Amino acid sequence: MRVVVAPDAFKGTIDAAAAADALAAGWRSVRAADEVRCLPMADGGEGTLAAVVSASPGARLFDVPGVTGPDGRPVPGRFALLPDGTAVVELATASGLPLLEGELLPLSATTRGTGETVAAALDAGARRLLLGLGGSASTDGGHGLLSALGARLRDGAGEQLPPAPADFDLDRALAAARTVDLSALRPAPPGGVVLLTDVTNPLLGARGAAAVYGPQKGAGEREVALLERRLARWSELLGGDPAAPGAGAAGGTGYGLAAAWGALVEPGAAAVAGLLGLPAAVAAADLVVTGEGSFDATSLQGKAVGEVVRIADGAGVPSAVVAGVSEAPGVLTLSALAGSPLAARRDPARWLHRAGAVLAAHHDAPRRS
Repeated sequence: MRVVVAPDAFKGTIDAAAAADALAAGWRSVRAADEVRCLPMADGGEGTLAAVVSASPGARLFDVPGVTGPDGRPVPGRFALLPDGTAVVELATASGLPLLEGELLPLSATTRGTGETVAAALDAGARRLLLGLGGSASTDGGHGLLSALGARLRDGAGEQLPPAPADFDLDRALAAARTVDLSALRPAPPGGVVLLTDVTNPLLGARGAAAVYGPQKGAGEREVALLERRLARWSELLGGDPAAPGAGAAGGTGYGLAAAWGALVEPGAAAVAGLLGLPAAVAAADLVVTGEGSFDATSLQGKAVGEVVRIADGAGVPSAVVAGVSEAPGVLTLSALAGSPLAARRDPARWLHRAGAVLAAHHDAPRRS
């Protein structure tokens, strides 16, 4: 029997690669002769860099020490350069919510470190850029990122305003600014820029970056209103299309890069699946196993698990979903196997191994003509 194991990360407990390995090991403990292939998935958020690198022989990883974290403190940056000259950057690495260690900063968190990482990728010779936008700590509209690449706010006299360190008052600068000067902005790589996200929200309004995602980053009602005004002013200055689907991704970073660099927004899970060669692998399989930490009604709507199931359905290949917890029937959960969500979270690899064994015991090899 040929099995493809393609889970997303079980966030907060185990990454996608380790989850895939545990599921595969559990399967092999019951059916050692089966062919089991691991293709850990991602949807543009955390784990995207690792997933792409794992499926790209010849990819080189580069560390960028001391980039600006979301709170202004230095953090390690990282990017990958694929053999075709494509650089892969994961925004969460330098500008992600977990870097704040629980002390959320809804008004001051910045994407500057991601811009510094992108600049390093350009210096390394990147000819195309894939940027995963998931997990952002910031709602700065990509201002920090673009400032690290050379964009500048200027007042009515043409004087340059400060370039956004952690203590920079962005609201005061936006109020004083009359233009965004892009003359010193580093040019986009010749092969273009693709933004990977599962978010289709616009920049502004009830479905926008501040209203929908601000509260997840610590914004209360007052902060959401302030962030909305900030993003509206930023879009007045920068131009572009704040209503475009995906403009609200990563606190408006999708908008900022589309407006300044002509970046294209693509569904992250589909793009990662293509880079992994998942459609071809699934077409040759007898079963596909996928999973994530929490499976609910949104899981099949553009996220990694939903993309894997969609590909399997399109190929006429059965699929099975494993989750830490689930609101849907027919999903094998680690919580049920372990006895509680807490027990499952304490040792996810153990219970993923067990889940793989359970699936192997309940799936017969297909009859071949």
